[in-house]
Amino acid sequence: MNGVPETSTTLLRDIGSSADNARWGEFVERYQGMMTAYLKANFPSLEAEDIVQETLMALSGILPNYRYDPGAKGFFHNYLTGILRNKARRECEKRARDKATRDAAAAFPAESVAAGDAGIAEWRKSVYEIAMRELLSDDSIHQRSKQIFLRLAVDGLPPAEVAAAYGVGRNAVDKIKSRMIAKLREIAASLEGADGIV
Repeated sequence: MNGVPETSTTLLRDIGSSADNARWGEFVERYQGMMTAYLKANFPSLEAEDIVQETLMALSGILPNYRYDPGAKGFFHNYLTGILRNKARRECEKRARDKATRDAAAAFPAESVAAGDAGIAEWRKSVYEIAMRELLSDDSIHQRSKQIFLRLAVDGLPPAEVAAAYGVGRNAVDKIKSRMIAKLREIAASLEGADGIV
């Protein structure tokens, strides 16, 4: 990776000793550029600054027990990038849940919700939030299908661009999206049925 800072064991030790150690500024100055570049290259739709801040907050809790050992644990910049990637993926999943919830709720016929009945509309929104969490945690769905769905639903990328990025045909991308939405509705319907409300 270009622009990878040299790891300083004393810097890691010092900032691990206290969340408000004066050397945190030095750490941020050293690693912020690398983290921002990584996010812009791999998660362009996200606010890089927000994800970097979340990663730094996570580090402040992790570093007191972290011991730098490149032979056993690998290089620190790889460890840091792993945390950054997990934060970014969680944000993508959250966005996908939010968007899919809105889209799926909008797909219900208007007459199925009584005019002015905000309670039912809110309840259905909650059902779809739960359904989206179940969909993204379903191990029977291939990880690449989830990633393609996230690119379409969260990043709003054109299907042709997603197809090219993943080396699949446009038709395959459309089918994946269709299957994921159908599965989402199926999960939501089962949740509604469990409550005796269909």
